[in-house]
Amino acid sequence: MEWTFIDSWIIVTGILSAMSCALLGNYLVLRRMSMMGDAISHAVLPGLAIAFLVSGSRDSLPMLVGAVGVGVLTAVLIQAIGKLSGLDQGASMGVIFTTLFALGLILIRQAADHVDLDPGCVLYGAIELTPLDVYALFGWEIPRAAVTNGIMLLVNVLFVVFFFKELRITSFDPALATTMGFNAGVMHYVLMALVAATTIAAFESVGSILVIAMLIVPAATAHLLTDRLVAMLAISLVVAALSAVLGHLGAITIPTWIGFRDTSTAGMMAVAVGVLFLAVFLFAPRHGIIGRMVAQGLLTLRVNRDDILGMLYRVQELSGQRSPAVKTDDLRKALLTGGWVNLALADLLRTRMVRRTLEGVVLTESGLSSAANLIRSHRLWESYLCGQMGFCDAEAHYSAHQLEHVTDEAMQERLKRAANYPTLDPHRKAIP
Repeated sequence: MEWTFIDSWIIVTGILSAMSCALLGNYLVLRRMSMMGDAISHAVLPGLAIAFLVSGSRDSLPMLVGAVGVGVLTAVLIQAIGKLSGLDQGASMGVIFTTLFALGLILIRQAADHVDLDPGCVLYGAIELTPLDVYALFGWEIPRAAVTNGIMLLVNVLFVVFFFKELRITSFDPALATTMGFNAGVMHYVLMALVAATTIAAFESVGSILVIAMLIVPAATAHLLTDRLVAMLAISLVVAALSAVLGHLGAITIPTWIGFRDTSTAGMMAVAVGVLFLAVFLFAPRHGIIGRMVAQGLLTLRVNRDDILGMLYRVQELSGQRSPAVKTDDLRKALLTGGWVNLALADLLRTRMVRRTLEGVVLTESGLSSAANLIRSHRLWESYLCGQMGFCDAEAHYSAHQLEHVTDEAMQERLKRAANYPTLDPHRKAIP
């Protein structure tokens, strides 16, 4: 792989554009307005075309003014149509952004077709060409796109830092924000204006279509990893930067494996951030599919362990013998949970809660203590449900059976007080 200063500037530009998008994208995700970023990123096209027709140049300032104007207009029109027509916000977005996007394409292809305004560049970006258009700054030649995205990132960081409290409150509870004196509507339109400005700043890097990936996917990825806003903002920035680095490395290396020279860096950035999201979606500790499956498996294992201990305790209670043996087949038939019984038994043997004899499985001293604690929880719940709630039918047993697995000693004490310190449950069985 041949590395040049152009590759370095491509990565720097990609990092700046991805991070500036991801920072505001967090608030779009939290406000359940992910499609608003998509709508604005498409709807600013007529703003670009009109700004070019009016100013006659592609300078950043007129483009920015045109994009921000149409971006705010898009947000206003979406809300107005939703309120006046009764359509949901998704339908309003679909109407507005497709109409404005189509209008923008017509203006670019027809009115501005005789000048250098490439629709392909607007749609998909051309980050590979950004190092060729430079500013001379303090004796250094810096790509214009890097400067633009860097300024936009700085503006977004300052906006989030200075209005962090207002953004947090208006994002989670606009009604509460209004009662506290914050103008949720103003914050909404300022955020939309910055989203539009950020989108236009990122156009040259990732285009109007792929910019939605940078707006939403890093924030969505961070949201799967944490519920804390500050951590979410930080993680989204890291994910955005990683997607730029991995995207460019992937664009110049992966195609060579199959006989091609390279491919679009912007496209590979979107692929990279998608892969990062998929990895988190699968393996995130709390919200990942694998993590949830592991948690569900551990819970099922724990419930089966408890059920085996409870069954052995009840057999001992009925027989009046000390640690009577119960056959494994009888446990399987009684619990009806298939292979989970084998896993739970293996875990109980490992932790020395039960031991095997020639006749079957018996409780150890520690197993008997744990089983008595479980039965205590079950019978206290039955006493409480029957004595205090008047809920004495067969359903009380099943409710108590579900609650016994999540009852700790503090809850047992509260149940005792609430049920007037019972010694027998509603079935006249002793509460251990």
